Amino acid sequence: MITMRALIINMDGATDRMAFMQAQMETLGLDWERVPAVTPGTLHPPEADPVWHRWQRPMRVTEMALCASHMAAWRRVLALDAPCLVLEDDAWLARDLPDHLGRFAALTGIDHISLETRSRRKLVARRPHHAAAIRRLYLDRTGSAAMVVWPSGARKLLAAAARAGAPSDALISGCRGLVSYQADPALSIQLDQAEAYGRQAPMAAPSLIDRVAKPPPRALAPGARLAYRARRWGAQIAMAARIVAHWRGAERCGIAVTDNLVSPDLS
Repeated sequence: MITMRALIINMDGATDRMAFMQAQMETLGLDWERVPAVTPGTLHPPEADPVWHRWQRPMRVTEMALCASHMAAWRRVLALDAPCLVLEDDAWLARDLPDHLGRFAALTGIDHISLETRSRRKLVARRPHHAAAIRRLYLDRTGSAAMVVWPSGARKLLAAAARAGAPSDALISGCRGLVSYQADPALSIQLDQAEAYGRQAPMAAPSLIDRVAKPPPRALAPGARLAYRARRWGAQIAMAARIVAHWRGAERCGIAVTDNLVSPDLS
């Protein structure tokens, strides 16, 4: 019996997306609750707070809001004191996801499982986990729409966000000490990736992040520009070191998506 709860991040007013997610939850028979998404207007700490200006480049306010939305979901994981399925409201899910969640729930020593793939290679262990269709994930540079998060992982991610806010996928990828795995094949894609994977999306869901343009670096003071650049160089060096450290037992590869995605009834 599946007891893992799904936490669905959804913006007020995005009723079409919520209907899509609810239809999937009903098809899959999952217990779920809605996590109201943070918006630029409800962002706390506010946009000007220094915590949002410590990443590798200036962040869009929409990126700040999505990070804060994930933080709200991670706090809910802590409150429930159990691993949870954390979803953005454009995550298209696998029909056999409940079976996998049942196996995931029994695993120990894991903080986070990425369920999605998003047109970029990932650094993963060559050998799969002995008890589930997952591989150790060492480097993942994009995507935060579908994941399983344990309370231990939620604590680590919230601590990282308190030090320096970042785009949610970058925060997860860069979180030191986070024990991450990758579902293989992937059990989800975002709707805007459907065409890239040869699928017909059940509904249109353009990126809400891209509604706001990236802040132009030229608008920054020279000292701030240099600080961002230094942090980016440091991150690139750390990324290279991670690749070297795991090269023998890992490979950089694309992750295929399952052929068995849900066909939700949106009528």
